Amino acid sequence: MNTKLNVAVAAALFAAATGAQAGITIPAGDWTLDIGGVVNAYYTHTSFSGDDSAAGEYANGDSVNNITTGLLPNYLSVSGKTRQNDLDVGFTISINPGASTTRAGIQNQDDVRGGSNQENRQAFLTFGDASWGSIKLGKDLGIYASDAILNDQTLLGVGSAAGSLAGNTTTLGRIGRGFIYADWKAQVAYTSPNWNGFQFTAGVTQAWNALAADIGTVGSAGSNQRGGSQSAYEGKASYEWTGDLAGKVWVSAISQKVAGLNTGVTTFGDDRATAWDIGTSLKFADFGLVGYYGQGKGIGQTVQLLNGFDANGKRRDSDNWYVQGSYTIPTVGTKLAASYGRSTLDGNGGEDLSELKASMWTVGAYHPLTKHLNLVAEYSVAKDDTSFRTAADTDLKAKTISLGAILFF
Repeated sequence: MNTKLNVAVAAALFAAATGAQAGITIPAGDWTLDIGGVVNAYYTHTSFSGDDSAAGEYANGDSVNNITTGLLPNYLSVSGKTRQNDLDVGFTISINPGASTTRAGIQNQDDVRGGSNQENRQAFLTFGDASWGSIKLGKDLGIYASDAILNDQTLLGVGSAAGSLAGNTTTLGRIGRGFIYADWKAQVAYTSPNWNGFQFTAGVTQAWNALAADIGTVGSAGSNQRGGSQSAYEGKASYEWTGDLAGKVWVSAISQKVAGLNTGVTTFGDDRATAWDIGTSLKFADFGLVGYYGQGKGIGQTVQLLNGFDANGKRRDSDNWYVQGSYTIPTVGTKLAASYGRSTLDGNGGEDLSELKASMWTVGAYHPLTKHLNLVAEYSVAKDDTSFRTAADTDLKAKTISLGAILFF
């Protein structure tokens, strides 16, 4: 049973190009410890165009340069495994510091803007056996939509939001522009044995709260927060094969009850947020292809349950999709990739929002300078188009050039 951090799956996306072996293995009595992780940083330049009202901090014609972590945070993970009483037992704990800072300078005597955020994404234990599967308890990557992000090329780069998230642990990559974020969740999950390539995972995860949002302008979130009254139910199934045309297909889904709310003016009844997706990744010789599609009701389009309900308590429909192609140059190992994706959130009758479309196309080159170190160059164009029934439509475009490096160990 493998207890290594999920980000090692991301490293595996580069395995063909780099041949890198992640992790530092240390025997320790009955245990085998594995210390591994990721360090990455990028210089980015983002220019903005479109409606000033939609641009938030930055207006039409503005640009900003940042030095920031990419979609992956920096990672330091300690995991261990042992065999006891006919069980494979393991654990993983990680810390995830950012590599970026906010713009330097003291704004006032209480505000020194030099720090960066830190996350603790993983703290879980596992036990099981190859004959019947494994059980996980603790905090780890969510089950629904996890394969979508783990196959995204921007996982090894920057993608979108490099201009507005300086000082954060990560950028957004393609999150909200082709798939919804799987997030890091407390969970109890069962994973089956691998039956000749077929495997499934099912679990209960910590309920998320929902915001009943009034999108009168792009990004406003309202204040009617509805509690996640029960655990979410998540599951996925996949089939993987090898050969001249190797690949994987997967499906996943999530369902969570959302509690009602009495605002003093309006009463919302209980409801349920649901979503499903399907995807495939294919590899033939040095070519790769990824296709993904998902739909949701009440789930939102970027972060789960954010903006999934309108201010009247009704579920909003959403869909996400992206396509991605890649080619690895055999003689040098450089991976060239291009992708396009879009996430759409539909407004309901009775609210002013008609439709919000967030899209992005990205081209990138990922070169293995050494077995563990990769140089990265990306160019992404992210676009937001928001249509209203009575107000003027808005649009915003952000073009980002990023240059940097990512190290797996």
